[in-house]
Amino acid sequence: MITLEEVKKNEEVKAFIHASQKQLEALGYTEHSYRHVGIVSQRTGDILQKLGYDEKTVELGKIAGYMHDIGNCINRVDHAHSGAILAYNILKEMGMPAEDRTEIVMAIGNHDEGTGTAVSSISAALILADKSDVHRDRVVNQNISTFDIHDRVNYAVTDANLKLDEINKKITLNLTIDTEICPVLKYFQIFMDRTMMSKYAAKYLQIWYELIINGTKLL
Repeated sequence: MITLEEVKKNEEVKAFIHASQKQLEALGYTEHSYRHVGIVSQRTGDILQKLGYDEKTVELGKIAGYMHDIGNCINRVDHAHSGAILAYNILKEMGMPAEDRTEIVMAIGNHDEGTGTAVSSISAALILADKSDVHRDRVVNQNISTFDIHDRVNYAVTDANLKLDEINKKITLNLTIDTEICPVLKYFQIFMDRTMMSKYAAKYLQIWYELIINGTKLL
């Protein structure tokens, strides 16, 4: 079985992650490099593992999380779809069986809130992991006076904790937002689609999605 560690060593994957960050940084986007994909990969695997999925499914989820944003090296627009195609070809060359490749590309191709939705357990876990990574560490721009709304909201989040309670069948995103930098309302202004996508993804996994901001339960 192809493992996450093997994927991490693949030169094409490294090149695509590097190019993705280079392009998005030029466009003024938040960080989508090794920090982000590493967090998404780990959280995707953790969700699947805690829900009792087998080792193979967990590993496929980790790989999907690690490769989910490589399409940004082509263009931000439709990056989920182009990334799925890139991932399919890379994993094929690495010798991964077609059935496993298909599970990964389904997840990658459906992780963007503009065009995707939860269509499998791996895709649902990937969505929850990806949309939970909101934090000031993702802000590339160091000049707060020139922040756009995405920079400001991400920078205002000083702590983001995603916790799965497998006993009570509930996953909670707990955020701490510095309201002197950005009001909580701004979070929903730009992340409402992501929030609803996460709620549906949790439903697909037969768990409840809960959002807590500054100690107040909002969902």
